[in-house]
Amino acid sequence: MDVHDKATRAYNMSRIKGQNTKPEMLVRKFLFSNGLRYRLHVKELPGKPDIVLSKYRTVIFINGCFWHGHAGCKYYVVPKTRTEWWQQKINGNITNDEKAIHLLEKNGWRVITVWECDLKKQNQEVTLKALLQAVIIN
Repeated sequence: MDVHDKATRAYNMSRIKGQNTKPEMLVRKFLFSNGLRYRLHVKELPGKPDIVLSKYRTVIFINGCFWHGHAGCKYYVVPKTRTEWWQQKINGNITNDEKAIHLLEKNGWRVITVWECDLKKQNQEVTLKALLQAVIIN
């Protein structure tokens, strides 16, 4: 049983963004300020990656810990209401992610996944520096 009525729940869910999220904007600004140019949400590639760095043949997915089921993360907690539905939803997202990564790697793309929790203030600097190194050096 949901704690909100249908209209309130529909409104709450409509406010959740799929693109241009705060973690995504943070990574984009960092990459741009370090001289990297990229394309966003390329529909032609499997999984429609958040960032595509064609020059480096690299794609970056910026995943929300809850929506993509980040195992062992404190931000991934299955809701206590409609648990079965949420587990199916999140497991479906995980399966879709795995398929997209497999297809991208099969086509010669390097895939980097950045988790939302790694972009929190205490981890942000280390994560972004490691991301830059992973893109440029490899």
